[in-house]
Amino acid sequence: MVNRLSGSPLFKRLASSAAVSKSTRNAVLATVATGGLAAWYVNLYGNPIKAVTLAEHGLHPGEYPWSHKGWLDTFDHQSLRRGFQVYREVCAACHSLNLVAWRTLVGVTHTSDEVRAMAEEAEYDNEPNDEGEIEKRPGKLSDYIPAPYANEQAARAANSGALPPDLSLIVKARHGACDYIFSLLTGYPDDPPAGATVASGLNYNPYFPGGGIAMGRVLFDGLVEYEDGTPATTSQMAKDVTTFLNWAAEPEHDVRKKTGLKVLIITGSLWALSLWVKRFKWTPVKTRRIVYKPPKL
Repeated sequence: MVNRLSGSPLFKRLASSAAVSKSTRNAVLATVATGGLAAWYVNLYGNPIKAVTLAEHGLHPGEYPWSHKGWLDTFDHQSLRRGFQVYREVCAACHSLNLVAWRTLVGVTHTSDEVRAMAEEAEYDNEPNDEGEIEKRPGKLSDYIPAPYANEQAARAANSGALPPDLSLIVKARHGACDYIFSLLTGYPDDPPAGATVASGLNYNPYFPGGGIAMGRVLFDGLVEYEDGTPATTSQMAKDVTTFLNWAAEPEHDVRKKTGLKVLIITGSLWALSLWVKRFKWTPVKTRRIVYKPPKL
């Protein structure tokens, strides 16, 4: 390719011009060669052949203005409390939160007494007694939120072979994060569109890869009764539970942004201080004049 470019009329004209330096000719040659290689690459790999359609990857979710999305924005803790209520009354029947302990809810969604009362409603295995029998005890703040099924086999048996995923890190584990979870929960149409085929036992949802999902629609208007009187519409419940699941995946979210703001304040202060020090220290040096005064004869 380089030999072909070297023999081109453009390069010969540049080479014959006395006003064009050697470095300029090399720069033109490098630019043309790079452009040619880029065009060749686009021709070979710019339009890859796809074995599946975009529908099989799932409909791309829209982008929503989450209240905690900004660089310095924090979670809406009232929404977190409502979201935990939706999880507990709706989602907890099938999905687990294996990585979330009761103690992490204290000061985030509920008070210590409220969380302790919820934990005591569940039973956990205690230490073996003198006869080696495992007894049950009420839950404590240090325990983790119990799963709805004892094991994976029991979960599959109760859901026609499908395994409900754990929701502890579901926001991080899905492309689109909160936007995907919200779109999935609110994306069930009354009837599949014309031409869409769904396997037996599955439900149509365009945001799920393949279009067929084992989980049916679970959120309906008025399904839960919020303590603060917020209307429990489908979109409101989906927004609240998605916000809660985002917190479950990133419980350090608010602290991280608070720490980042402190770092910016300290860094900015040190930068401003360094500028003032430089100004006062170097101004006399940079503005001084060296004058030679010859000795008087």
